[in-house]
Amino acid sequence: MRRVIIVGATGSIGRQAIDVIARHPDRFSIAGLSAHSDEGGLLAAASRFGGAALCLSSRAPESEAVAFHGPDGLRALVRDTDADTVLNAAAGAAGLSVSFDALASGKDLALANKETIVMAGRLAFEAAGEAGRRILPVDSEHSAIFNMIERFGREAVRGVVITASGGAFRDEPLESLPGKTPSDALSHPTWDMGAKITVDSASMANKGLEVIEAARLFGLSGSEIDVVLHPESRVHSFIRTRDGSLYAQMSRPDMRIPILNALAWPESIDESVADMDPCDVPLRFSRPDPARYPLLGTAYEALASGEGATDAYNAANEAAVAAFMEGAIRFTDIAVVVSRTLERAYPRTLDGLEAVLEVDGDARRVAASIVKEIA
Repeated sequence: MRRVIIVGATGSIGRQAIDVIARHPDRFSIAGLSAHSDEGGLLAAASRFGGAALCLSSRAPESEAVAFHGPDGLRALVRDTDADTVLNAAAGAAGLSVSFDALASGKDLALANKETIVMAGRLAFEAAGEAGRRILPVDSEHSAIFNMIERFGREAVRGVVITASGGAFRDEPLESLPGKTPSDALSHPTWDMGAKITVDSASMANKGLEVIEAARLFGLSGSEIDVVLHPESRVHSFIRTRDGSLYAQMSRPDMRIPILNALAWPESIDESVADMDPCDVPLRFSRPDPARYPLLGTAYEALASGEGATDAYNAANEAAVAAFMEGAIRFTDIAVVVSRTLERAYPRTLDGLEAVLEVDGDARRVAASIVKEIA
């Protein structure tokens, strides 16, 4: 029986993780749950499982059932609760400390917070090595790559291909993109995700972050990572082996499968939620248009520039997306804010979390000033 702490329990990944655990009560139990501000959702989730420690990370709770609160409470929940695995589904850079607290307390890290790897991947793997624990990716693309590389061996792989749905504006005329609203961007054609990641899917900043994450997770260079559009979202990634063959991981688009794989690794557990009939849909693949998705190219440039640049890419994108959601800038201005923020020089390596957070703060300030200029 594996005891799991879910950070971000009321979000999309958290809710699906709870469903996975409920479907396999002989394999998993919930040791702790946290939410940022949705106390009602947190209590509802906890009602399905007895004895879970609860945390509301943004404020003091109204219910006495929630024993922890605030950033310090979240740290205590993660560090002090008896558990085997922490599923980090916190949104954005705020999830960085959760990952390091999980590893420092001797727990495996099931990681849905890609910012941990984009901002501080090398440091995270050093922390995992020191603790003798694993970092297990939960993103569907990286879960697919992880499972295939674990089976083939890293030495057999000479490249990966990450698939992308193309987001809400994949088939829209380019000239219409400046006028798109936040509600337009949230109409994802395939996946049911949180607001920020859905906007990132429309701009393909999300795929840019995944390119950076794949490089850090699997020891790949930018030239060994390709991205293709795949509207059906049935192939979640490919690996290319030394002989040139492509191997794909395929399933229906259901995040419960990568969540289950991360929580159960290295075991395989019977599950049918993503069973796929190979005849159910045709499979199409194409190259992303750089004019439609400039943030994808910017991510490759940041990866080549080093750790400071990828940290700044994430920070500038978070700031730009927030400004777009508030109506301060247009959708197409998100890419402008990020590219202009990255015109500054950033350190090639970041030696410690203090340096990571310093670059993150600097990039956010630069991005905010660019937003003001544009607005």
